[in-house]
Formats: sequence, structure tokens, C-alpha cells
Amino acid sequence: MGMSDKPILPGPDGSEPVNLKDALEERYLAYALSTIMGRALPDVRDGLKPVHRRILYAMRELKLNPDQGYKKSARIVGDVIGKYHPHGDQSIYDALVRLAQDFAVRYPLVDGQGNFGNIDGDNAAAMRYTETRMTDVAKLLLDGIDEDTVDFRLTFDNVTEEPSVLPAAFPNLLANGSAGIAVGMATNIPPHNVAELCDAALHLIKYPNATVEKLVEFVPGPDFPTGGVIVEPASQSLEAYKTGRGGFRLRAKWEREETGRGGYQIVITEIPYQVQKAKLVEKIAELLMEKKLPLLGDVRDESAEEIRLVLEPKSRTIDPTLLMESLFKLTELELRFGLNMNVLSGGQIPNVLSLRDVLKQWLEHRVEVLVRRAQYRLNKIEHRLEVLDGYLIAFLNIDEVIRIVRFEDEPKARLISTFKLSEVQAEAVLNLRLRALSKLEEVEIRAEHERLSKERDGIKALLASEDLQWKRISEEVKEIKKTFGKNTELGRRRSDLGDAPVVDIDLDQAFVEKEPITGQDPRVCNDRSFLYA
Repeated sequence: MGMSDKPILPGPDGSEPVNLKDALEERYLAYALSTIMGRALPDVRDGLKPVHRRILYAMRELKLNPDQGYKKSARIVGDVIGKYHPHGDQSIYDALVRLAQDFAVRYPLVDGQGNFGNIDGDNAAAMRYTETRMTDVAKLLLDGIDEDTVDFRLTFDNVTEEPSVLPAAFPNLLANGSAGIAVGMATNIPPHNVAELCDAALHLIKYPNATVEKLVEFVPGPDFPTGGVIVEPASQSLEAYKTGRGGFRLRAKWEREETGRGGYQIVITEIPYQVQKAKLVEKIAELLMEKKLPLLGDVRDESAEEIRLVLEPKSRTIDPTLLMESLFKLTELELRFGLNMNVLSGGQIPNVLSLRDVLKQWLEHRVEVLVRRAQYRLNKIEHRLEVLDGYLIAFLNIDEVIRIVRFEDEPKARLISTFKLSEVQAEAVLNLRLRALSKLEEVEIRAEHERLSKERDGIKALLASEDLQWKRISEEVKEIKKTFGKNTELGRRRSDLGDAPVVDIDLDQAFVEKEPITGQDPRVCNDRSFLYA
């Protein structure tokens, strides 16, 4: 019998022995699943990880709507920790800060007041100093959450409930992107322009079998909050969106600025996404000192509200395109942003999806939300109509109702038996106030009954027809496109689509520093005896 085959005997204190290999496998699998599903990967339906979802839900519970006042960030972080997310306060605050940074999030979900950091990489102020509330985008993500549109689950302490997903009336996964590292898998999704996503979604609703090739005509590439120029070939972008894996080359945006007397300087106005400006300038200056940028003379950061990095060439004869190509090659003025659309389908299954699949699953979620919301409203209407029917019966027999209420020992049971009322109707009649017995009140009840009956018929027609449901979803998507259209400041496309210039000159040769040929040894220069040899 081998060592591993020996039976494991109980300990002297009655403790139960456990095989180390089995215990490690079981515990590591539990950790891996927890990381994948509860921390690192976003849900394809609302594009959020649990911490972001909990932050938004806590803000909603605090009534931090876009039209309300701000509250201290510390208050929000405290609520999130205490009720929904038992983790470190700094990690939660970092997540909250990022949702408010317009250079980090394409469509910010949090409206921050105070110091929330900057593109140089400086940190935000402490949570006791900053204040926050939700943006209109966050409000859209939460729209209808009180109308049984999504499932709720118990929180970590089994005391309160939290939503397992948000209704998400906004294509947040692709619009804002996501990044995370789980166990054995990761996700990296760049942000996109929401107006383009809406166009693609509307086309997919109209043509459910539309191909990724067609959808890419509407969504040609990402749209980063910091702008820049995407120089990835269209064929490569298409392949990335088809497979869910790939990447996009992103460059800084620059322009030539004349300085007079034939000189010029290059001004960079937009830098690649997630690049810290201060570190970028520091790296360029370091390469300059190490003489690895022979075409560059100097670099200055003249940024104020807008980014303005000034690059001076070594001489006025240097071609600006060649200078920039050398910088793109050696610095983070160009980077490759990876695409890995690894997300949770249905909140349970991690898988890599194509552009079409992501849009399709978001639209299917919106249909489910619409149906559940309609059913919820239908139940409310039918309950109210039942009450109104009881009121109308009472008004038609008001004298007998008053007699029963005044003189019968069990008026509720008597009302039910006399007028064939339901429990709900009898209770409503007994709760009628004297002022509600006026003729004007009766007219209003009949008008409300007619209005609700008409709405009920419309909801029943909606629930019975898939075509009507998709029509309603199309109207919602069109409204999103109108609100965040390219003609709005938030919705305009920021990242340009272009091609990298073809440079024929060998950059490696350009990096060789030219040594001066003057000032050599006079004996070598003046000795002409070799001419007469």
C-alpha cells in the first residue's frame, strides 16, 4: 500500500482529517469561481461588476439623483461596505472615483464635486472631502428597478437584498468598456460611441440575422474618452469584433505649429487612453537625455485645461512625420489597446462574445425587463380596477351600504354576500372617507376606471406581441441615441479613425547620431604628402 493509500485516521481531539490535495482543489476552485463571477468579470447585460452595481444601488437608496444635492463620498462608501460589499473602503472609493473621472470613463456614472484626480496620475482627495451624486447615465441603468424588472438576492449578511443585475436602459458594457483579471481568464473591453452602438442595435432589431461585417459599418472602432487616433486596419478591427479577441492601435493626436523663420514645433493635443501625461513627458525626456531620440530637440508640457505637449525638432529641416514616427515607436504616444470580450452571460457563464452577441444579449435583457415591467404594471392596474369596481357598486347602492356599515355586526361579510364583492373590494369600501361620497368623486372614479381599462388593454396587447415589444425597445434605443447623439457634447465622437503614414526612411538609420567632421587632428588635415606618393 502506497503512502497516499493509507487511511486517514481521526485526531485524538476528535477533529476530522482532510486530504490536503482534495482540500486545496476544493478551496481554490471556490476562490476561482468567486473571483470570476463576483469580482473581475462584468455582466454582459449591464456591463457592471458587483462593486460598481452596489455603488450605484447604494447611491439610489440615498436618493442621489442627478437633480438632487450631493452627499459626501464617505457616506456612500460606508453604506456600500455596511450593506452590500464587505471589502476595504479604499478599494470601494477607488472604484467610485473612477466612475466619476471623465478621462477614465467615456460616459461617467458618477457626478463628482471636488478633487477626483487628473490625467497626470494624481490621486483624488480623501473621501471625506469629495461629494458625489448619480449622472443621467446611471439613472438610466437603474430605471425601473422598483418595478420587478430584475431579480434580487440576499446580501452577504442575509439581512437586506441587492439586485443581481440592473435594468440597464443603456448599452453600458460597450459604451464604457471594462477591464479585469480573474483566475485563468481576463477581460479588456474598450469604450465605444453610444450613438454608433444604438445604430447597430436598431439594425440588429430590424435584421436579427445581421452579420458582424454589417454591424461594424455602424461601429467602426472604439471611442476613447481621451480621444486620439485609431490607426488599426479595418480588416483587423473586423476580425477582433468577430472573434471577441484582438486589439486596436491608438496614437496621440498632433499638429504642426509654425514658429516663424521657417521653424516649427509639434503640439500634441490628445494622448492615448489610460496613459498618465506626467509619466509620458518624463519618459520622453529620459529618452532625450539618453540620446535615443536624435530627431527631437526638446519637450515641454504647456497643458492647462486642455492637453498641450510641445515637441521641438532638433533642426527645422527634420520631417515632422518622421519625428513623430520615431516617438510612436519608442514611447506611449502609441499603444495597442487589447480587446478581450470575456463577459458573464446571464450573470453565470464566462465566455468570449462577438460584437453581435454582446448587442443581442443586451437587447434580449431589455425585452425581459420590458415584459416584467409591463406585467408588474398590469397587476397594479388590475388591482386598482378591482377596487374601482367595488367603489362603483357602492356608489350605485350607497344607501344600503351606509345601512350595512352602521347597523350590521359584521359589515364586511355582509357587504361581500349582498353585493358579491371580493375581500379587496369590501376592505376598500369600508375604508372610504365621507368626502369620497360626493358626486364629483364618483365622476373622477369613472374617468380613472376608463383610463386604466384602456391602459390595461394596451399592456395586454404588448405582452401578447413580440413585434410590439421590439417596436417599444426600438423607441427606447432611439431615445438614447437622441439624448447622447453625436451632436451633443458628451456624445460626439472623440477618437478619430485614420491610417498610419507609410514612412520609407529607415528609422534605425535616423537614430544614429551624426558626428561632426570638423576639428580633426591638424596633422591629418594638412598632410598632403599622400597626393604625391
